[in-house]
Amino acid sequence: MDHFRVTFTPDDQEILIHEGATLLEAASQAGIILTTPCGGKGNCGKCTVQLAASGQEVLACQYRVDRDLIVMVPSASRLYEHKILKDGPGLDVEIKPTVGERHRARSGPDAVFGLAVDVGTTTVVARLVDLTDGRCRATEAMLNPQTRYGDDVISRIQYAGSEAHLAELHGIIIGGVNELIRRLCSRAGIDSSSLYEACIVGNTTMNHLFMKFPVDQLGRAPYRAHCVDAHDVAPETLGLEMNPAGNVHCVENIAGFVGADTTAAALAVDMDLVSDTALVVDIGTNGELVLGTRDGLYAASCAAGPAMEGARIMHGSRAAGGAIEAVVFDDGDIVVDVIGQTSARSICGSGLIDAVAVLRDLGIVDATGRFVAPADVPASIRSRMMDYEGQRAFCLAWDGQTSRPGVALTQKDVREMQLAKGAIRAGIQLLLKKLALVDSDIDRVLLAGAFGNYIRPRSAVRIGLLPDVPLERIHFVGNAAASGAHMLLISDKCRARAAALARRIQYVEIAHEKDFADVFAEAMLLNP
Repeated sequence: MDHFRVTFTPDDQEILIHEGATLLEAASQAGIILTTPCGGKGNCGKCTVQLAASGQEVLACQYRVDRDLIVMVPSASRLYEHKILKDGPGLDVEIKPTVGERHRARSGPDAVFGLAVDVGTTTVVARLVDLTDGRCRATEAMLNPQTRYGDDVISRIQYAGSEAHLAELHGIIIGGVNELIRRLCSRAGIDSSSLYEACIVGNTTMNHLFMKFPVDQLGRAPYRAHCVDAHDVAPETLGLEMNPAGNVHCVENIAGFVGADTTAAALAVDMDLVSDTALVVDIGTNGELVLGTRDGLYAASCAAGPAMEGARIMHGSRAAGGAIEAVVFDDGDIVVDVIGQTSARSICGSGLIDAVAVLRDLGIVDATGRFVAPADVPASIRSRMMDYEGQRAFCLAWDGQTSRPGVALTQKDVREMQLAKGAIRAGIQLLLKKLALVDSDIDRVLLAGAFGNYIRPRSAVRIGLLPDVPLERIHFVGNAAASGAHMLLISDKCRARAAALARRIQYVEIAHEKDFADVFAEAMLLNP
């Protein structure tokens, strides 16, 4: 089989790759990660690159190498400059008895450190923790390197159907965590042999891939986890670059699509101690919910889909440089905030929610999500209403070099957002029904995770994504899963609490609820 030389610009990266390989595979080999929310199926259109010789634009996941090529990779097709949330609730944990005490008995006077890791579907966050005093010494984060196989867990479950592919995805995430370990140790001026304990959290799929457990059963009914128990294993068993005498603690999962990250987040916000009515909402491709009162705890997973990450949105992207992250109506026109303070190239999830909320306020989109033509909008707004790519649309940002829209929101985009928000809202409604509650009964809405901490509560309530409660009841709690992992790293007492929480939380399979279809249909509507 012939090999060809592929040069990527403007990176000036050159590799040799076999005939028939896709440009996506070639880019990965060159260390360039492209946006592939569809998992390389060719239906999202986000990995567009340009062939220098002809100027032709092609999808990197579909174009196969058959000659030497020079390929230009545009910014819009890259996964970089991603906004990753590292912080979470403040820690107030009794340090003794500490996990560190056990390891100090082995290490003597040497420093003893630990690692708290939140393995998310999209991002991985790791904290280096001094096990003597429980303090975080450094934090590092990265995009989950498995994203090249799809943004959502279903794509990765499908890819991991064979033993070889399961091993591949396992090796990729272990390699990513090892890279974070190297960065953390370099920043702290320590050797990885000083790492004696790691605590790992993630959704059930990420947990299973990390542990190299089979995941194919997660992709078919009844969506059972291979195992929900906590595990303690030697670092060398997984291939982690730590002291071989150390321990890796993987936290309890709750169910097939509610994992250890939800257990950790519930611990971090003290859901086991609630005396009021609290709702934890982690909005993502798979939204996780925990509703708690003094009488019970219920959890659910909502298959919101990747729209909030920019997939299936015409000009959508993740929260990267050039993405519109906020949209407001001010002084008779639209004003947008763009990540990186550059010209707008795309729109991310928080901007999408804002945009639909603004269009509802202006009467341009009705409660069913349909574009309409109100008569009483300012001329500047009317000029933004147009037909674009064969459908009704609204221009959020003009192309600075032409008279065409640079970023537009189309009718199909609104529908995709409605599907995502409808899944999350339906999940909330069905959990409330379990406890015979309504929106007004909720005392606190706790927004967790990266995406939840960048949305504007008013916009989320305006479109019906979040419960209709006074805005002062909505609180940001940061990366609660990472904070929970930190607590579990340093405290045996917290590990006992997490185990009890995982047993106590009752999982609700939303799609199996008898009135799911009716609730979902109603949840698709945008608030009046």
